[in-house]
Amino acid sequence: MSDSIDFDAVVIGAGFGGLRALHDLRKMGLSTVLVDAGEDVGGVWFWNRYPGARTDSEAWYYCYSFSKEILDEWNWSQRYPTQAEMARYFEFVTDRLDLRKDIRFRTRVTGATWDDVANIWTVRTDDGNEFSCRYLVSAAGPLSKPYLPDFPGLASFTGDWYQSGFWPTEEVDLSGKRVAVIGTGASGVQIVPVVAHSATQVTVFQRTPNYVLPARNRPIDEAERDAIKADYDNIWTRARQHFYAMDLPICEYGAADYSAADQQRVLERAWEIGGFRFLFDTFNDVWLDGPANEIASEFVRSKIRAIVQDPETAELLCPKYPLAAKRPPCGHSYYEAFNRENVSLVDVSENPITEILPGGLRTATDVYDFDVIIFATGFDAITGPAEGVDIRGRDNRLLSETWKTVPRTYLGLAVDGFPNFFTVAGPLGPFANGPTMVEQQAEFVTATISFMQQNGHEAIDPNPDAVDAWVRHNEEVLEGTVLANAAVANSWFLGANIPGKPRGILAYFGGAGNYFDRIREETTSGFPGFSFGAPAEAAAETLAAHS
Repeated sequence: MSDSIDFDAVVIGAGFGGLRALHDLRKMGLSTVLVDAGEDVGGVWFWNRYPGARTDSEAWYYCYSFSKEILDEWNWSQRYPTQAEMARYFEFVTDRLDLRKDIRFRTRVTGATWDDVANIWTVRTDDGNEFSCRYLVSAAGPLSKPYLPDFPGLASFTGDWYQSGFWPTEEVDLSGKRVAVIGTGASGVQIVPVVAHSATQVTVFQRTPNYVLPARNRPIDEAERDAIKADYDNIWTRARQHFYAMDLPICEYGAADYSAADQQRVLERAWEIGGFRFLFDTFNDVWLDGPANEIASEFVRSKIRAIVQDPETAELLCPKYPLAAKRPPCGHSYYEAFNRENVSLVDVSENPITEILPGGLRTATDVYDFDVIIFATGFDAITGPAEGVDIRGRDNRLLSETWKTVPRTYLGLAVDGFPNFFTVAGPLGPFANGPTMVEQQAEFVTATISFMQQNGHEAIDPNPDAVDAWVRHNEEVLEGTVLANAAVANSWFLGANIPGKPRGILAYFGGAGNYFDRIREETTSGFPGFSFGAPAEAAAETLAAHS
């Protein structure tokens, strides 16, 4: 029925998920177009060009796994690649797979409407165009809508201000400037040490302190690179079985299995190796809200107090909530930056910013003068990208309304009432290493469409009962873990970082490996959680009558 539509599939977003979906759908022989608001590929790695931007996952598993040629030909230069290196990687992959011819850049999707008679989507874009398709794949990404607090007076600021998630393409010179950095999430943690080297003054405004794990970045030499490439089959096997889809060891022992001295030895070893290993290769019960987590949390707090020379600043930087209740970023001399004479910290948890002034900003008690303000205030995560986009399913149902409270999806991949609509990295999908996770989801999408074609189905829709069960399962998984405390930590895990956003679980925390088994079972069992529309012949007659 391709003659009656503009494209078989439309994909939104040119990040890891969107490019993989475009590649696979084209390989199936489907006419496919990808639309993205950016000027080039990369998704979050196109937009997040702020000083110090780099990955938190190690390079050799923060990449595509499906192409042996790409794995063999691309050489990572360091353990945690910079944004510039990630941008080059995306360009390399896109050109190597000849994907550009099917991508429309500088194009933003403003809406899409499902036609329940014709079984097609009509997609509208900000350039005034619209086109029809059979399948709509949203791969906009969980962190694609930066959040800027509504600070009164921002328009009056006479200096320059920047947002980490929309950093300009041209170089920003902060030499000799007095700079405010608002926010201490992953972006702020990366920005502060770099900006401190050029700015005359850096003042960090912190609402909630973070547990920042040392990254221990280093170059990757040729011998290590060759060893990684030779071991890739095992690397991907381990990553797909890992709780967070990473190639990291997981400790088999709880904190109580060690003496107090050995507990410190285990924690010290993981701290010195660096990265997210500290969360997995220490105690197997560190993710539970109990003694093991408190031991690990206090260990990090002791490191902060040892690194930061000013005791008052050190204490402000020490989180009081459980480790991992808020996403802990990897740092590159973040705590050390506060030992510089030009770096200071302001706690705004009880002394909030009240307004932006022409020459700086005001808190409840003080006025500060600045030349530049950097907003590193995070994202309206996971469900945020649907806000402001007019996506309507059956009965004119609006997607943003469906996700207004507890987001409803089945397996993080489909929404009941929105047929033929797939959400790669959507709500209630696993919180995990992005590339590994979205590749498995993209493969699910193509397997689903292939099943539909083989069986003559024109529409697929998850069963409401299956969606209800998946939502309940996500809520049950959260109980008893430190993640249930995410609201206390102002974490975007539960939407707690956005004022007025309903608190609710946004991602699946039952383990990426378990999730991959679940979607594999769904595929091999004939998609029992879904209902299918009319066979192709009946749909063709309906479409003709509708036309």
